[in-house]
Amino acid sequence: MKTRFILIQTSHAGNVGAAARAIKTMGFDDLVLVDPRWDNVLRREETIQRASGATDVLRNARIVATLDEALDGITHLCATAMVPRDFGPPTCGPREHLSSFAADAASAGEQGIAFLFGSERFGMRNEDVYRCHIALRIPTAPDFGSLNLAAALQVVAYEWRMALGGFDAPDTSTAVGNAMPRRADTQALAGLLAHWERSLVEIGFLDPAAPKKLMPRLQQLFYRAQPTEEEVHILRGIARTMAAAAASDRNR
Repeated sequence: MKTRFILIQTSHAGNVGAAARAIKTMGFDDLVLVDPRWDNVLRREETIQRASGATDVLRNARIVATLDEALDGITHLCATAMVPRDFGPPTCGPREHLSSFAADAASAGEQGIAFLFGSERFGMRNEDVYRCHIALRIPTAPDFGSLNLAAALQVVAYEWRMALGGFDAPDTSTAVGNAMPRRADTQALAGLLAHWERSLVEIGFLDPAAPKKLMPRLQQLFYRAQPTEEEVHILRGIARTMAAAAASDRNR
């Protein structure tokens, strides 16, 4: 299962080097930087020193201008937060979240997974978070919850390795996937979201001229719930019934 770590608008060169070291210790090597502060960040002395020998990861790392360019071959996205205010209280621990994430990806066949990290100062933009299938926050002390970027990445890389079965499991993605019910893939969830949007407009609950944040919040709800294929069929049936009832009322 392809795994990529994406750093968005990173401002400290040392964090890039430490990130390279962090993912290498967990057996990963795919690092992409989106619009970093320094164009030459992969060659800066501080970066190389903090990489502490993970120079092969730095050599293979890419710098791109936009997030879209960083997502080639990627089908599943995980937003990560370093401060509690970004995503609110965690609904479950990182390992439970990531185990379900691994199962979701594995059930759809070999997939590309990317973990997104925002800038040290501002975190992730809302529009980038909304694109992700899950939003992960590392539980921290209430009075001191801010994690260094590289430290947060190390925790996530470790938990992802454990979710895949650790270093001893030869075919971890299949093993994890077979242990869970078959979940709906991303295309099914996108179709569900579009269906609900049409039905909500039909019944007058959603105003297309002033949608506010209803659909992004529903998207996060559906992805967080991780429905099975059967549950998606049920939810689409509800959407059809709502729209049909609204049309019937108008024709009376």
